[in-house]
Amino acid sequence: MLLLISVLIGTAALFGWMSARVLRLPNTIGTMLLMAITSIALVSLAPIWPQPHLWAVGILRQIDFERLILHGMLSLLLFAGAFLLDLKTLRQQMLPVAVLSVLATILSTLAIGGITFYAARLFGFHSSVLECLLFGALISPTDPIAVLEMLRRVHAPKHLEAQLAGESLFNDGVGAVIFISLLAATRGIAPTPAHIAAQILISAGGGILLGVILALPISGLMRSSTSPNVDILLSLALALGGYVIADHLGISAPLEAVVTALVLRTLTESAPEEFIAHHDLNHFWSMLDEVQNSVLFVLLGCGFLVVPFHRSAVLLGFSEVLIVNLARIASVAAVLLLLKLVRTRTDSSLAVLSWGGLRGGLSIALAFTIPSNYGEGWIVTSTYILVVFSILAQGSTIGLFLRKLQQHASSQALP
Repeated sequence: MLLLISVLIGTAALFGWMSARVLRLPNTIGTMLLMAITSIALVSLAPIWPQPHLWAVGILRQIDFERLILHGMLSLLLFAGAFLLDLKTLRQQMLPVAVLSVLATILSTLAIGGITFYAARLFGFHSSVLECLLFGALISPTDPIAVLEMLRRVHAPKHLEAQLAGESLFNDGVGAVIFISLLAATRGIAPTPAHIAAQILISAGGGILLGVILALPISGLMRSSTSPNVDILLSLALALGGYVIADHLGISAPLEAVVTALVLRTLTESAPEEFIAHHDLNHFWSMLDEVQNSVLFVLLGCGFLVVPFHRSAVLLGFSEVLIVNLARIASVAAVLLLLKLVRTRTDSSLAVLSWGGLRGGLSIALAFTIPSNYGEGWIVTSTYILVVFSILAQGSTIGLFLRKLQQHASSQALP
């Protein structure tokens, strides 16, 4: 275990330095790109020099991606992302965030599942509608880790940052319940739409309620302490302990982590610096977030060593890049149209919300939970191709959309 941690941290540090000093790329994008190139090189050299490839694969076989991401890193990453949000702007954007989190996720799942059912047949796969919907459910929620890292890097306008960040933090609960219900259906348990809706309410409502309940006493303890170290330890205990409790109770642990962080920040932000170490807390969670992101993107780049890349699955994966992005555009457009009908002025951008909805490690972790016989193996391959495209292509070009948006807004403001 110590060898594994040392390799991951060492690789993240080296590639982070190379990203900043040599490639001049953002840390996470450069790290994943370098790791992907390294992985492809190891696979290519395996026929003539197999030892490095076998050693790397042996290291990766020790990693349970589902447990590491869903039941490990995700708790701290979600807590940090929510804790560092601009609460004032998020409150102003709660209606768009709520509709995007629920309605856009459901519409995207249905659209991707329906189109994929026919696209899979073009490449020789005969997956059922349920399996295609399962893929739609795991790829539709935007990844909070990738989205929040991208937003901090490109300096998006506050209202768009709140909409994208809020959606990515809250739509995981919706997507996870749909995914779990569909996975149960593939095993012979056929849930009705009413059952799925009830599960969403119980899982999401339970996570939200638990987050509020746990944050209240911790905020009181933090207010009564004058030690920055104690404040940090209390927040860390809340982030880890709350997630474990939610997991044990079978309710939405991701939503619990998000709500706990938001409630804790709300209850403590008005306290003076002598009672709450705001600067130290922000610095700690920012640094922890950066380190975990670097390690996570190293893991994502390692996927080339363990994900099966068969010709038909790869071709379907590249077609899914188009399908998923079109479904994202259509679902976001439908939500924005609904918002315009509800209230006359909706300050949003279809281009930025669509292209900025990144996928990341959460989708890969969910894909690895699916038994290998489901989807005939194409689900993991397609998910990985989509995540790589999302992070490297969308994540590195979203700044162009924002610049165009700002130039358009400036020209509109001219007399």
